[in-house]
Amino acid sequence: MSFLGRLLWVRADWDEAWESRKPFVRVAIETGADAVLIKPEDVPEVLKLGTILMAAEKPAPGISIAILNLTRSDATEELLRQVKNLRAQMKVAVLAEVSSKEMERAAVEVGKHVDYLIAVTPDWKVIPLENMIAELQRSDVKVLAGVKDATEARVAVETLEVGTAGVLLDPRERGPEEIKKVSEMLESLSREKLELVPARVRSVRPVGMGDRACIDTATLMTIGEGMLVGSQSSGMFLVHSETLASQFVAPRPFRVNAGAVHAYIRVPGGKTKYMSELSAGDEVLLVNFRGETRVSTVGRVKIERRPLVLVEVEHEGEIYKTLLQNAETINLVGKDGSPISVAKLRPGDEVLIHVEKAGRHFGVSVDETVVER
Repeated sequence: MSFLGRLLWVRADWDEAWESRKPFVRVAIETGADAVLIKPEDVPEVLKLGTILMAAEKPAPGISIAILNLTRSDATEELLRQVKNLRAQMKVAVLAEVSSKEMERAAVEVGKHVDYLIAVTPDWKVIPLENMIAELQRSDVKVLAGVKDATEARVAVETLEVGTAGVLLDPRERGPEEIKKVSEMLESLSREKLELVPARVRSVRPVGMGDRACIDTATLMTIGEGMLVGSQSSGMFLVHSETLASQFVAPRPFRVNAGAVHAYIRVPGGKTKYMSELSAGDEVLLVNFRGETRVSTVGRVKIERRPLVLVEVEHEGEIYKTLLQNAETINLVGKDGSPISVAKLRPGDEVLIHVEKAGRHFGVSVDETVVER
């Protein structure tokens, strides 16, 4: 799992028997870490525990990332030759212990040619990390900080506002539980807080048949929680999850009947996607009526032809629209967090929307004028 792009790698390649390292790998898999550093011969044992990206100092079947060590500032040329050979087969990470200015410069130079640069700073100094982030921010390399606990991890991902791309956690001193702490800390940082505002309904009218998408997630939602959807990315409606019981259908709290396939839907990282683009394994943003968010994984997208209704609302003189299935089980959300069925929605009612002034280019917010009617 990535936390708004922040990677969690876990180190478990120290010189001890597999059985003593096994609990660390198990917890790394259970908490959704992105990769684990192991010995090449550990691959079969890791696969017995689950699936995770594996990195090691020597290429081997099952190893996806080769780890090279930068130990001397004058060894960059030889290391870069190894990098060139290995990158034809797999991704390459360089682990550098940055103990001097010379090592910092060497790490930056090597970092321009690899997929990942893991910077370990003795006594956990922040300044070398800041320098490397600044030097490499326009390169394709992902900079990870070597850390030993959740406190160091938080500092790393917040350094220079941009932060590192993630952390390599060495949990030997604090035990497997520290993996969970770092995972929870990164997840908490990924929770965006969005402003939701009430918009007054102008009209609700049937528009005929169309393809609509039900988004089934791997998360159980609660009353007042759903997804942000809209025909314009500048104004997205909070569509309620199917957490309510009715005489017609049983609750399906993992689902949002989100509307027509053309619509935008908010996903993590401040981005949007078209509803039609979503598929199993994608991440979506769950939002409650307070604007609090969490990330969930899509398990299934059901697209079916159904009668649709056009909902138009107004906020501060701007008109926003969305198409939803015309059914009493489809709900928007009132400003007090209560669900409002589209079958009962009337002009003058107020529903929650998220307003954004910037335009969108391939789902990314950009400062340009975009008109969507």
